[in-house]
Amino acid sequence: MGHVEFDRFAEKYDEQHRENVTIAGERPEFFAEYKIKKLREIVDRSNISVSRICDFGSGIGNSIPFFRAHFPDVSLTSSDVSERSLAISKQRHPDSNNYLLIEDDRIPSKPDAFDVVFSACVFHHIGHDEHTRWLRELHRITRQGGLIAIFEHNPLNPLTVQAVNTCPFDANARLIPARDLARRLGDAGWASPQIQYCLFFPRGLSMLRPIENKLGWLPFGAQYVVLARKP
Repeated sequence: MGHVEFDRFAEKYDEQHRENVTIAGERPEFFAEYKIKKLREIVDRSNISVSRICDFGSGIGNSIPFFRAHFPDVSLTSSDVSERSLAISKQRHPDSNNYLLIEDDRIPSKPDAFDVVFSACVFHHIGHDEHTRWLRELHRITRQGGLIAIFEHNPLNPLTVQAVNTCPFDANARLIPARDLARRLGDAGWASPQIQYCLFFPRGLSMLRPIENKLGWLPFGAQYVVLARKP
């Protein structure tokens, strides 16, 4: 999906996303915050000092409130190929002023600028033959010892596949097996990629969510996160 298509969906993204995730019994805000809370846990376990985070493919800024809640002292930079999405994000969050418009296949940032790079369900919109190039570009803007965390939909989960197949803005999406993404991270220079599966239980089984951290090895969560460090 290119920037023009992202621009086309920007105005109705929230509405379409809300309709699409009803199968899980949760609102889009739940999934946005879940990823940021998960990232907070990962950062704390990794014992990494974080003052600068880049949200790659930030869209209309749905993660901004949760970054503020869970990373209150961090400088957040939102980046996207969609100029219209970034404009909506600025309107919704006027006190956020760190934005990067991605053009010409390059992120307009200095090398080694960020401690953490975060991406939430973006790479399945990028052609698989382009993944390694973009992972190298994210490697370039991350400092030595920094962390990348990429959340993606799990193609092994049938409910996830159904949701993606019925989502208007996923019409051109192609889901990514976790092992493929981990291998491409290694090819792009990232060290020791690790896979953790997540989001196993819909709202009706939410009482079981406390055990999710013990199930990260099980490849049937609705999503997964791949983690790696810049050596």
